Amino acid sequence: MPTYQYFCDNCRHRFKRVESISAHEQHRKPACPKCRSKRVSRVFSGFYPKTGKKS
Repeated sequence: MPTYQYFCDNCRHRFKRVESISAHEQHRKPACPKCRSKRVSRVFSGFYPKTGKKS
């Protein structure tokens, strides 16, 4: 299952959460584990696949 990163806008805590893809697609925002606020936003990170071919 994929790991998603979130950032709490209330207490500025960054946390990770393991969710299934189907649960994540329901667009329910998780509560911050530190302050229990629902004011969280998802952190997007770059994904760079590693291949064996040279450019």
